[in-house]
Amino acid sequence: MSELRETQSSLWRFAPLAMALALAGVFFIGLFLGDPTRLPSAYEGKTLPAFSLAGLTEGGGFSNADLAQGRPVLINVWASWCGPCREEHPALMQLATQGVPIFGLNYKDNPAAARRFLGRLGNPYMAIGTDTNGRVALDLGVYGVPETFVLDGQARVLYRHVGPLDDVSLMTKILPYFLTP
Repeated sequence: MSELRETQSSLWRFAPLAMALALAGVFFIGLFLGDPTRLPSAYEGKTLPAFSLAGLTEGGGFSNADLAQGRPVLINVWASWCGPCREEHPALMQLATQGVPIFGLNYKDNPAAARRFLGRLGNPYMAIGTDTNGRVALDLGVYGVPETFVLDGQARVLYRHVGPLDDVSLMTKILPYFLTP
């Protein structure tokens, strides 16, 4: 019986090391094997909650009902103060020239600064809604800016991209939803 207790005592000495290795393994998998831009939306496969946003520009804002156009659309969550939003803007302009309908959700931004941003870089959006207090973005589960949602023709979330869009994400993640078979 004494030998059994000694063996158990010896094993318990290694328990902290085993826990640390297991935790390191979980972090490794998350950091290197996971896709950091792939954060599933709580609305994936579901229709977005009801909302209505005032317009930033003369074109007016939009509501969840405006997103059900019978074909896929994008919602891009952005702000003029966001550096990564500036980086991804050429990709959005490219999408707009290809006929992809993009709705902009201007997040916790100064409207004048947002209009200057678009005046300098161009406006790829069909409509832009202002979410000055961030309530709609919070309801959508937005973690930060930029984030982009692909919606089907009935305004159901098909895909959520976290972070700035780039050539790779456009070609592999976004454009396939807009290519007709």
